[in-house]
Amino acid sequence: MTTPPVQPPTPASARSRTTEATLPGGSAKHRGRAAADGGPDDDVRGRAALRALGVDDGTTLSEGSGGAIDVVSPLTGSLIGRVPRLEADDVARAVRRSRTAQSRWRRAPMRRRARVLLALHDLIWRLRAPLLDLVQWESGKARTHAFEELADTAITARYYARTGARHLAAERRRGAVPGLTRTTVHHRPLGVVGIISPWNYPLTLAASDAVAALMAGNAVVLKPDSATPFTALAVHSLLRRAGADPDLLQVVTGPGAALGESLIDAVDALMFTGSSATGSAVASRAGARLIPVSAELGGKNPLIVRADAPVARTVRGAVGACFSNAGQLCVSIERVYVHRDVWDRFVPALVRATGALRVGATMGWETDMGPLISAEHRARVAAHVDDAVARGATVLTGGRALEDVGPTAYAPTLLTGVTGDMAVHSAETFGPVTALYRVSGDEEAVRAANASPYGLNASVWTSDPRAGAALAGRIRAGTVNVNEGYAAAWGSTAAPMGGMGASGLGRRHGPEGIVKYTQSQTIAVQRLMPLQAPPGVGEERWAAALTAWLRLARRLPGLDR
Repeated sequence: MTTPPVQPPTPASARSRTTEATLPGGSAKHRGRAAADGGPDDDVRGRAALRALGVDDGTTLSEGSGGAIDVVSPLTGSLIGRVPRLEADDVARAVRRSRTAQSRWRRAPMRRRARVLLALHDLIWRLRAPLLDLVQWESGKARTHAFEELADTAITARYYARTGARHLAAERRRGAVPGLTRTTVHHRPLGVVGIISPWNYPLTLAASDAVAALMAGNAVVLKPDSATPFTALAVHSLLRRAGADPDLLQVVTGPGAALGESLIDAVDALMFTGSSATGSAVASRAGARLIPVSAELGGKNPLIVRADAPVARTVRGAVGACFSNAGQLCVSIERVYVHRDVWDRFVPALVRATGALRVGATMGWETDMGPLISAEHRARVAAHVDDAVARGATVLTGGRALEDVGPTAYAPTLLTGVTGDMAVHSAETFGPVTALYRVSGDEEAVRAANASPYGLNASVWTSDPRAGAALAGRIRAGTVNVNEGYAAAWGSTAAPMGGMGASGLGRRHGPEGIVKYTQSQTIAVQRLMPLQAPPGVGEERWAAALTAWLRLARRLPGLDR
């Protein structure tokens, strides 16, 4: 597919000079930037990144009849470019092209597929600077959080390149009659996998799922969020440079409401990352076609601070767990349950650390948190806080927009006194807002942590790792980190990652993350005689002989291994 040329940027929106503001509960430095402070330089860097990554070369998308979508940077307020607003027919054509490419790719040896993934790994690090610039320019996140995306994508590509052949190797299984039946299980690619990826992690949530599907012998049609399509186009460009057929991964751009159903109706399997409500609708439509669907959905993730938790270490970890990517992270923490014995030491320290976070709109490494993805999303976050305050909650720090930083920025916020009648209590905020709750002990903390339909990620902090692991096992969540917020489980690429309950179905990472892109085929080869009565032996005598054998088999425990 071919993309229209990237359009020239519009002038950056007005931004204030660097200011220092005082928030309730602590001092926070917020970096806003005027043109004289180098704001337009970020647009120059972003446009250079597009060129370096080959995104503006007109080879990745075909023009559709639906018009164009303007993509605006939340970092600078400038126009990044325009992508086609594709329609159902465009999706169908993309799937057909991918299906043709997949018919060749599925026959490629595993070592050939591995070479492409390792080449992608190397390109990510070779093009680190422009990739970081593009991810920041398009999503608005701080550079340290953009780096997390690069690291995760590279690690996942390396992992499946090195382990994919082992995970998908043909397996000998016990046959119906040992010695006479040779049974082998094979993993066959599904065909064309549809991936619907969100805006909050535009690189890793597009590429990390794609590499697993590709390693399994599938093709991919990727529908990125309309707020962050250029990072997805960079994935296409990098895969092409890594040696993949240009048609093997297709990118289709346009609103999910217009393209989602068309994609689900055309592909052979679907991977979706997004809200629980949308995920339910996606799974329902996929189920009607009886195609496999994997979905990582929302979270209202809890963090438990035990009485013996080391305060300084826990505070540092909690800040990262709550405010990474401005809280726009499915596994970020939105609920903190603090033991009453440590409350008076932990909470003031957490307030000070949160208030000291550097919030800014810059591509440099000097900020701790960037702006939110859009003004609309900031309004949603603010509505949760305003509703809580109106109903009696207390803002310990934050609780306001940061207009001096930019039109989408919001201060990292801590609340107490949150009750069940407040939206922020149970609904996913997906922003830099965390509620603190005092608990009397582990039992109360576990009950509160599990009192949610979500079950994606959780965190436990303690000086006793063994007790922490035991407590973790009682929390209903797909991943639980002890003395870490989310990175330990997420970074354990060999282990599965996914949600329970309203947080999704299926898993990414580990053997589970690649086997799900295949269907099992059992081939049984029978020797000497079929599994039926031999000539001259009546059915009654044959049944009696089988009965004797099956009773004997009950006494042979090693037979079923």
